[in-house]
Amino acid sequence: MEISEHIQGILDNAPTKPGCYIMKDSQDTIIYVGKAINLRNRLRSYFHASSQEDMKTRKLVRQIVNIEWILVGSELEALILEMNLIKKHRPRFNVRLKDDKRYPYVKVHWNEPYPKVTVTRQMSEDGGRYFGPYTSVWAVHQTLDVLRKIFPYLTCDREITGKDERPCLYYDIKLCSGPCIGAVDQMRYRQMISDLCDFLAGHTEPIVARLQQEMEKAAEELRFERAAALRDQIQAIDRIVEKQKVVSPDYIDSDVIAMARSNGDACVQVFFIRGGKLIGREYFLMEGAEASQDSDVISSFLKQFYDQTPTVPPQVLLPNEIEELQIVKEWLNTRRSGQKVEIRVPAQGPQHELVELATENARATLESLKAQWQADTNRQTLALAELQSELGLLAPPNRIECYDISNTQGTAAVGSMVVFEQGVPKKNLYRRFNIRSVIGPDDFASMEETLTRRFSRWIASQEAGQAPGSKPDPSFAFLPDLVIIDGGKGQLGRAVRVLERLDLSKKVPVVSLAKQQEEIFVPGQAQSIYLPRHSQALYLVQRIRDEAHRFAITSHRSRRDKAGVASRLDAVPGIGPSRRKALLEKFGSISGIQEASLEQLTTVKGVNHQLAQVIKEHLE
Repeated sequence: MEISEHIQGILDNAPTKPGCYIMKDSQDTIIYVGKAINLRNRLRSYFHASSQEDMKTRKLVRQIVNIEWILVGSELEALILEMNLIKKHRPRFNVRLKDDKRYPYVKVHWNEPYPKVTVTRQMSEDGGRYFGPYTSVWAVHQTLDVLRKIFPYLTCDREITGKDERPCLYYDIKLCSGPCIGAVDQMRYRQMISDLCDFLAGHTEPIVARLQQEMEKAAEELRFERAAALRDQIQAIDRIVEKQKVVSPDYIDSDVIAMARSNGDACVQVFFIRGGKLIGREYFLMEGAEASQDSDVISSFLKQFYDQTPTVPPQVLLPNEIEELQIVKEWLNTRRSGQKVEIRVPAQGPQHELVELATENARATLESLKAQWQADTNRQTLALAELQSELGLLAPPNRIECYDISNTQGTAAVGSMVVFEQGVPKKNLYRRFNIRSVIGPDDFASMEETLTRRFSRWIASQEAGQAPGSKPDPSFAFLPDLVIIDGGKGQLGRAVRVLERLDLSKKVPVVSLAKQQEEIFVPGQAQSIYLPRHSQALYLVQRIRDEAHRFAITSHRSRRDKAGVASRLDAVPGIGPSRRKALLEKFGSISGIQEASLEQLTTVKGVNHQLAQVIKEHLE
């Protein structure tokens, strides 16, 4: 392969030190991130004839127009930096966890006097205890519903003093232990939450043993109600533990990892072995794995998965060897605060059978998912074909855009644009338009402004596309195959006017959907169209319209709330944009500022004691 002069210069001047390299294409988009002990040798290897035998490398090299690097002090630092860069940029040639930012965790707010238990999608260093990640938020909530019956934790926002006269309903139905009325003291409540944490970690035997002792003691002291409650708690734990598969009481805590692949898709299954039992399992899908070796997929999974898990077990079982074994082990040791992590590839025996069982589960999961994807694809294909037929389109509308307007009595008006491609929402292409030119509640004029700005951006992107180095916004770089306006004939008329003015009326089909009768209006047709009541086409346009409406309302509320906060603070004498920003960054909201003391307010730059008093007076 012929190497450009620019790339050859980069290869010749690359350092021989450890670091990460970042490969970019002609659009300056990061397409691959890697690490190396010797950057020059690693980068040159991509352009050797032997590397070109690999299809993925061949595709990658053809698209590289620039290479950057970041030097680090060691291979371990390079590994950590590589993981962070992949997580941030999600390069398409890297193997990566699908939707890794969305995985839910169970969070125990251990830093609070009376800890609550919630579901979150973000881990932070805040003193809380985290369990996960899980792949299904529904399954997490179902798990917590069960746990709450065994460990009735707090869910309300009361300030717990133990002196409230009456508890809430949850105490009466035994879903709260009642610390608000002193039914349980702080020490006993925290012990219960500690038991919940141990339960989630798979260590149930010590909990049951301690509860058994407490039950016997309560019975001896004739506190039969307390003894009965402890008995019920023990029995509930036992019922759950009975369903957990016993592997071996001799096993140390382990994660068993296996994988199944089919037509470019990769599904990784993880079994969680704790206390000799299989306490749970999760599956994860990998993107960008089409032309990668099994060992590369597993290695990429290990780095990305354990970067997100709150804990790492002392042993990890794999289906095959990985090239980066030693450095991954070194990194996992740091995740366990210096304790050793053993990574094994069992060739025979019970542990090998566990890996095989996990592989079978991964294969079954992937087959089930593929059947589901196929069914969804068939429905979407049918819906698009029905729309083409009913609306008289030249081809199935693969890209559909829908627009809606939201405002409150004409204030903080927002136009929403949602995009569906092949019947699936593309949320990264959604856009909102803060209405600028319209005064008062005029949805027609607001729709006209929204569409004018959207299609003017397309015209601008076509002109910019001819300029070297330009990178158009993908939301506006393509014309839709169909535009749906949320509204009736009036809204449709404004949309047609915009398209005619921009000379796009023959390029962009447009219809409007009136919610009351779910009728579709088409330009130039006196009669509206009613899609068959149970057709896939009707379900699709309803879903698209509802999504545009949801996005418009969300955007409007956000704009209205920001305007409300700004207006209240702007009304305070002596508060300008910089002080307003500083106050909100410090206290988070108007209520936070209201609750702050005078001394706390004066810690904000530019706020003296006199101004703090003025702020308190105006916000009361």
